Amino acid sequence: MFVSLKSKNMDDNDETQIDKQKEVEMGAINIANDGALVDDDGKPKRTGTTWTASAHIITAVIGAGVLTLPWVMAQLGWILGVLYIIIIALVTLYTSNLLADCYRTPDPVTGKRNHTYMEAVKTILGGRMHLICGIVQYVNLSGAAIGYTITTSVSVVSIRKLNCFHKRGTDAPCHYSNNPYMIGLGIVEVFLSQIPNFHNLSWLSIVAAVMSFGYAFIGIGLSLATIIQGKGKSTSLIGGTKEQNSGDRVWNMLIALGNVALASSYSQIAIDIQDSLKSSPPENKVMKMANKVGIFAMTIIFLLCACSGYAAFGSNTPGSILMGSGFKEPFWLLDLANFFLIVHLVGAYQVIVQPIFSVVEMLVGQRWSESSFINKEYIMSIGKMKLNFNLFRLIWRTIFVTIVTVLGMAMPFFNEMLALLGAMGYWPLTIYFPVQMYITKQKLRRPTIKWFGLQALNFIFMLVSLAAACAAIRGLHEAFHKYKPFMYRV
Repeated sequence: MFVSLKSKNMDDNDETQIDKQKEVEMGAINIANDGALVDDDGKPKRTGTTWTASAHIITAVIGAGVLTLPWVMAQLGWILGVLYIIIIALVTLYTSNLLADCYRTPDPVTGKRNHTYMEAVKTILGGRMHLICGIVQYVNLSGAAIGYTITTSVSVVSIRKLNCFHKRGTDAPCHYSNNPYMIGLGIVEVFLSQIPNFHNLSWLSIVAAVMSFGYAFIGIGLSLATIIQGKGKSTSLIGGTKEQNSGDRVWNMLIALGNVALASSYSQIAIDIQDSLKSSPPENKVMKMANKVGIFAMTIIFLLCACSGYAAFGSNTPGSILMGSGFKEPFWLLDLANFFLIVHLVGAYQVIVQPIFSVVEMLVGQRWSESSFINKEYIMSIGKMKLNFNLFRLIWRTIFVTIVTVLGMAMPFFNEMLALLGAMGYWPLTIYFPVQMYITKQKLRRPTIKWFGLQALNFIFMLVSLAAACAAIRGLHEAFHKYKPFMYRV
């Protein structure tokens, strides 16, 4: 049974009640004719807390990239590796807190809401800066969705290969196509993409965050077991191997610097996460606490995985300790780790694409505000469960997921392209825009020490981003000669 509901309908008494409450307190709440609560901007009442926001952050930053951190340590060594991970965490926390104060403007507590990163940039910096921000942000997020599609299929294939090696031996020819699993993921994401917005996504992020801890700790546990058994390999304070020439070593160090920076970034979805929080206590205070919780958890996991994996494998640490030339036994535990990774990526996919869905639907809704096809909501009843249903949302989100899936199948080298997009997006989204918005809001003048310090931070991480971009271009050049479209087998 379907029941049609017009979005945001209110009778005259409700509107009068809103006006009265707006005079009493900021963030007035009114009861609409369907009994739902709404916030001061007319949207459904937000219910997010510190813990749901922290789950979103953890889901975004503790991904498959954590399994590559032992390789990063092998390139940087104990001193620079540990120091760099800590520095990146502190810088990310600092700029994320600057961004948290940009959700409402001009006052971070009582000002008008900026529902997206792009909107915050437009409000504070003005001009065409928001267009540059939007292009970088949404291209980066779309690329990440394609990268997640490929990585999820690789994890499924890894399970099949591990089982094949266990039955036939490690020399057996175990090769499988990734394409069927990308299609399967696409079908799952079509259904999950009908979750209306971030406000309804908390349960999925919590599950994904638990899964990320699961496979990270399996990797850490296997590494520690190897060390305890006395099978750990020799390591170095400065990283690298004796066989490497100086050029390869410098190149690998640049790649490692970029990998850590990109793995720690979640600024592209930070405003969207904050837009899911309750208005009391103030969103910026709750988001800053969530930043601390998320980044603290990220740093601990990063350091544990990086250090234990490096100590286990030494200078010849593989690119991923749970895949390829990493651990191969016990196969059931590695299967479980890859299963956790698959579930995490399925949830992380939605965390990444929801900002894209939100901005498109907001712009289309503003352009065709009278269209029932775009704005009318339906309720679908399945037993006692009721689900919201919107025709435009159903069609456009399905098309988006389909395109992402096809691109993932057509370009198996897109992980290298994703690295390039990430390198291009890291500096402007994580460093440049938060810093510039802070300078503008605080009206800092050029001769001040704080202004110089912020611009120095800008410049240093611009160089880090350029180094990661150079590494990604090199990897992309090699991938073009290695793979053919729609012919992805591992």
